[in-house]
Amino acid sequence: MKSFFKHTAPALALLGLSLGSCKPDLENSPKSSAGQADFSRYVAVGNSLTAGFGDNGLYLEGQLNSYPNILAGQLKAVGGGDFAQPLFTDAQANGSGYLSLAGFTGGGNPITVPVTTNRALRAGSTAAAPLFTKFTDPVNNLGVPGIRMSDINTPGYGSVQGNPYFERITPDATPFQTYLGRVQATVASLKPTFFTEWLGNNDVLGFATAGGAASSLTPPATFAANTSLVLDALTAGGAKGVVVTIPDVTGIPFFTTVGPGFRATLTANSVPGVLALTGAAPGGAASGNRKQIATVDIRDAAGAGRQLFTLTSAPFLPLLGRPTGAPWRSFVPRAALGSYLTAYGIDTLQAFGATAGNPIPSAFILDDVEQVQVQNATTAFNTTLAAAANQRNLALFDANTFFSSVARNGLVVNGVNNTASFISGNLFSLDGVHPTPRGYAVIANEMIKAINAKYGSAVPGVDATKYRGVRFPQ
Repeated sequence: MKSFFKHTAPALALLGLSLGSCKPDLENSPKSSAGQADFSRYVAVGNSLTAGFGDNGLYLEGQLNSYPNILAGQLKAVGGGDFAQPLFTDAQANGSGYLSLAGFTGGGNPITVPVTTNRALRAGSTAAAPLFTKFTDPVNNLGVPGIRMSDINTPGYGSVQGNPYFERITPDATPFQTYLGRVQATVASLKPTFFTEWLGNNDVLGFATAGGAASSLTPPATFAANTSLVLDALTAGGAKGVVVTIPDVTGIPFFTTVGPGFRATLTANSVPGVLALTGAAPGGAASGNRKQIATVDIRDAAGAGRQLFTLTSAPFLPLLGRPTGAPWRSFVPRAALGSYLTAYGIDTLQAFGATAGNPIPSAFILDDVEQVQVQNATTAFNTTLAAAANQRNLALFDANTFFSSVARNGLVVNGVNNTASFISGNLFSLDGVHPTPRGYAVIANEMIKAINAKYGSAVPGVDATKYRGVRFPQ
């Protein structure tokens, strides 16, 4: 995921203290207390959100501003102990590499560039298969970017399946270790008294951002079974914790940024829609049939039956600055999309998106059928997570409800306005999916609210305005 003008509202799309103009009175806050919980040994289980991923990469600043690290810092006020993370070193602080904001085009669109210096790469690493510097000491933060709930029992998920973030923390002596096995080993060695569990986002996100073309949704039965396995492992020693639901992925900037502007351009030029491929890919499991070419009506995030662009929106960014009255046919760029061309017999001499001979690929479109599939999966997964938390008497942070409210109403923190908008909203990073440090601070505060409500504790929150949003070029 490179240029993150996407259509439908990542980051992921994620976040905060409370809605409305609420300014916490820190001086008159109640005295810190652990309540009925023991925070002395805290472990975090999850994916990229737990690791502190942002700006399309994992790097030291993001790790230090991950919500588990922020939360662990606040837990120290109520008896919390040390919290070890697999941090990159200062010399390799840029970790996997990430995106930075270089400036803006004349039309106001952001220009992002990859940061490739001081990366944490070791011998044998390639662009297609990076190998990050190993970190094999015990850690409390088990956040692994890219992992799905469906992946937790996959042997060799790092070394064989090729997730470099898990491979990095997998001991060489146990190359076929599963993620669940790592959780169980951590429980056995650290004996956690408290945990946070936030898995499942990628079981929906990968399908959505690929327009339903390059990934599949996890079966609800698999999700439920694996949720039980993870939570049973974490609670085996009597630990208390927080379970987090999955936000609606179609509400993040990855999806919401391009759509309204593109829709306005179509309307201004009397273009009712664009021609796109929809349905199952050739030979796909859904039907095995060639995708159909259909006229796709691009609507904004509030439109019923909206059709959403996904993946990089680079081919569509020029549309946002298209001169009024410019010929549609001459303006739309032509496709250069590799296997897409041969799979569908595309004629690149025809106008991209304006003719049946050169339709927009399905990977750029989350169509109405796929949107329903995403919504149904999200609902099923969140029902499972809530039931599992209630069954084990654990706290629940309903991130789905919270993020939906932020998308609708914004968020005021200590008098500062924050929204789910790309770049200007403060909460989402340059990949349009993952939070900024401020977004992660807001998430930590919401988790603290859930913890205090469930366990009668008085864990203090942080001032999220002290954490940065998107970093602008100097």
